[in-house]
Amino acid sequence: MFSVRVGFVAVISMFAIACNGSSSSSSPMPVAPSPTAPSSGSPTIVAIPTGAATLGSNAFNPNPVTVAAGSTVTWTNTDSIPHTSTSDASGWNSGTVGPGQQFNFTFASSGTFHYHCAIHPGMVGTVIVQ
Repeated sequence: MFSVRVGFVAVISMFAIACNGSSSSSSPMPVAPSPTAPSSGSPTIVAIPTGAATLGSNAFNPNPVTVAAGSTVTWTNTDSIPHTSTSDASGWNSGTVGPGQQFNFTFASSGTFHYHCAIHPGMVGTVIVQ
């Protein structure tokens, strides 16, 4: 009876090691993200350069910007005056982004999204989500 228990424990231990990769693993197995989860990579940066209020379609750099669905875009205001990143539709509105500040938005679905600065409407940009 004792040898059967020892054999059973050995088999279970081998199975556990095979499933976890080691018998001393203290971290849980990674779980794949759900399809709607934002990407865990670095955000795509869109700079708002100095003098952006007069740059029109060059006020957001790069423009257009292309990202994968689930990606985050970060607008960084490197200008000396405040701006916004405001969707032409009802997608997002950063509110005022002061000099040196940032705004993040995660694009969950594909499409072409046009936006502008609500303070300086001549500043325009496009995000293409694939």
